[in-house]
Amino acid sequence: MKKYITYFKQVRGISRDPFFKKGEKNSLEELKKIGSRTEVINKLVSSFNRQTTYLEIGVRDPEDNFSKISSALKFSVDPGFEVQENKADFPCTSDMFFQRLKSREWKGVPDQFDVIFIDGLHTAEQADRDIANSLEILADGGFIVIHDCNPPTEWHAREEFHFGRSPAGKYWNGTSWKAFLKWRKNKDIYSCCVDTDWGVGLISKKFLLGEATTLANEFYEYKKFDAHRKEFLNLINMEEFTHLINK
Repeated sequence: MKKYITYFKQVRGISRDPFFKKGEKNSLEELKKIGSRTEVINKLVSSFNRQTTYLEIGVRDPEDNFSKISSALKFSVDPGFEVQENKADFPCTSDMFFQRLKSREWKGVPDQFDVIFIDGLHTAEQADRDIANSLEILADGGFIVIHDCNPPTEWHAREEFHFGRSPAGKYWNGTSWKAFLKWRKNKDIYSCCVDTDWGVGLISKKFLLGEATTLANEFYEYKKFDAHRKEFLNLINMEEFTHLINK
């Protein structure tokens, strides 16, 4: 938090612009929210009351999340483009992982997973493929978790990570929200988004997380999404999520 505030002091001249002020304000508010993706995932894991299988796509540094997940059997996937030492179990892209998994090239990997966390390349196209591939190997009572589904401003939701002096500062959620919103329209699954840690989207084939959205945003325009984000995402807070998962 202190580093973030210091950064904005360094660009105070720029941050007088109303867009920068909004970006700074919304980023700080997001950082103060209760809960995290790790807490959400561990609550899902513990809800099974048995040993579980867990897959993480886009692990980067295992200490950020992967190592903290309490699943009995865990696997991680990451091509390692952003790290000097790739510590993922499968050092490859998610597309390659799923392709080799389907052809049974990976030995000792389960056919299905109870919880799959998607936090890889934050583009709508890639996140959409990761969700589709994950649904094929998701256990009937399992959950898919997608990070960065609730970007607080359109600058957080930009396609490229760069532009460090944008109103979003160093924070970036990408366009994963578009992929999640696309699947939110699917009546064959249940979904919601936990309002913490930049938006933690949840999908299940069996667990009643929430019905499909009936709202339309054909071209995935951010302003329309922003005006109806609660309905588009089926947005719930951490307390509501805990109550839902413990029913």
